[in-house]
Amino acid sequence: MITIMRKVSTFNPERKIINEAAKIITSGGLVAFPTETVYGLGADALNPDAVRKIYAAKGRPSDNPLILHVHSPEHAAQLVHMNAQAERLAKIFWPAPLTLVLPAKPHIPLITRGGLDTAAVRMPDNPTALALIEASHTPIAAPSANISGRPSPTDAQSVFADMDGRIDFILDGGSVDIGIESTVIDLTNHEKPLMLRPGGMSREIIENELGLTLSVPGTDSAKRSPGTRYRHYAPSIPVRIWHEESDIDTHTAGYMGVHDTHKNFGDVVLFDDFANYARGLFAGFRKFEREGVSCIFVEWPESNSGICEGLRDRIKRAAGCYV
Repeated sequence: MITIMRKVSTFNPERKIINEAAKIITSGGLVAFPTETVYGLGADALNPDAVRKIYAAKGRPSDNPLILHVHSPEHAAQLVHMNAQAERLAKIFWPAPLTLVLPAKPHIPLITRGGLDTAAVRMPDNPTALALIEASHTPIAAPSANISGRPSPTDAQSVFADMDGRIDFILDGGSVDIGIESTVIDLTNHEKPLMLRPGGMSREIIENELGLTLSVPGTDSAKRSPGTRYRHYAPSIPVRIWHEESDIDTHTAGYMGVHDTHKNFGDVVLFDDFANYARGLFAGFRKFEREGVSCIFVEWPESNSGICEGLRDRIKRAAGCYV
């Protein structure tokens, strides 16, 4: 398979290019596209054969549900049973890095929802993504556009590095804005909404709007969300959380964070704040991987509020046992 990549204007994507990509979606092919969080790998969510291609291209476990990307709250209501909480959040926040898990309507293929009775829906805050969904006239199922388990791609070149020869088309809309995936909220029980995955929208904003504290999911509930059951976001070299007392040779290692350690690392990437740290986390993993450092040490955010909750989650999953 030859993978075609087309560059599009970030805020005014060219209609001809969008239509070219939409034709691939409606024909059962795979298109990678930018969102505000990371690049997604899209297929027609209502076409089981097309969705199977996503799992095959990524090497993704088939019981890991996919997020359905829609162009409006009304579009979402065609796919899931929207309750009052979902309608309010969608009306106030969408488009946004916020995914809602709700009871699925029966025409959503089981493979799209990972065999569950629920489906995850969101409206991305990106002009190219919205234009593609509207031109395709179908919801687009889209996990991150990378080999399963690897750092999510935040630019088209990272997509190409993982997906060349595996997918049909890449829409190059430049670097993304947020850099970590959407926040996933389970609203199937309106008295006990669950945060299944922290991400680009903070817990505090959602809790303030709902007037409820988001609960922590149990094992069964966590299965409703992508990115929670397997080791994710990891480069091919170890990721370890930095501790000042660590007695190691840092010369062959890389370091990434907001605060400098003043150690002699082989390479250091520092960010102005934690929002930029989140935006550059996956790109930093890929940079160090290309440079061939022995391991990557990362700063652990002391705060667990705002973007830091999602950042902590991605660091923890990337580090695995190397904590």
